[in-house]
Amino acid sequence: MTNSQKVTFNHVCVRIKDPEKSLHFYRDILGMKVIHSFGSEKGKFSNYFLGFNIPDEILNGTEEEKLLYRNHTSGLLELTHNWGTEELPDFQYTGHKNEPGNGYAHICLVVDDINAYCEYLEGESVPFRKKLTEGVMRNIAFVLDPDGYSVELIERKK
Repeated sequence: MTNSQKVTFNHVCVRIKDPEKSLHFYRDILGMKVIHSFGSEKGKFSNYFLGFNIPDEILNGTEEEKLLYRNHTSGLLELTHNWGTEELPDFQYTGHKNEPGNGYAHICLVVDDINAYCEYLEGESVPFRKKLTEGVMRNIAFVLDPDGYSVELIERKK
């Protein structure tokens, strides 16, 4: 039996401790745009859907247009904040650590000039897990978001 449905990748979700810090990183430093966000009083959580290259007519559109776009596009990042975690000083998510049983590794961004982008991130005081000058693979870098999740950087082939 074959599946005749069209299937596309929509988003990946990571849980965050502090939405203010995470939104600053993904939106203000990396340049992603928040397409849609909502909170659930009953569930005590908030979700933020972000992406790159979002058309202005979507960003300035109605909530219905944003939701429709969110559900029909690929390559989005969903940040999920469980309310109250930002108040707990020792709280952290462990799914990003390189420990046995934790399969999460990283998200990856493609940039035009990896050297210039790494210099920009260093200027923004973003911590690096692996700089271009470290390790065996000198063509990739990894930075850490406020929750310690790895973000891989690779250069767009010209």
